[in-house]
Amino acid sequence: MIEFSLDRGSGVSTYLQLVHQVKQALRLGTLRPGDQLPTAREVVDTLAINPNTVLKAYRELEREGLVEGRPGMGTFVRQGIAGATLAEHTRLRRGLEAWMRDAVAAGLDQEDLRTLFAAVLADAAKKGVA
Repeated sequence: MIEFSLDRGSGVSTYLQLVHQVKQALRLGTLRPGDQLPTAREVVDTLAINPNTVLKAYRELEREGLVEGRPGMGTFVRQGIAGATLAEHTRLRRGLEAWMRDAVAAGLDQEDLRTLFAAVLADAAKKGVA
């Protein structure tokens, strides 16, 4: 089961942080069709947020067809997000970690890494690669 966390200083609304975390878990394969999301009450108790915020996030995920609410049972993952397999994610993550070690050894800090990665991602999008 997914465990939500919040970055209250991110500037991203709370409900969107929940939506993004579910989508990320679907992409990484840590959430799969049939898995149950925490109840709104569980999320409220863990994060100390308004229940309507959780319900808004779950409604957004339901609207996108990713989850479905089952009355009296909870909210369940309906479908995954197509992408790389878990094995491919693992391989790519290892490569990215090696790249980061090289970048840090070359003197780049976290902000440099974010900037460089964002630039490469933007260039790839322009070329239709990403």
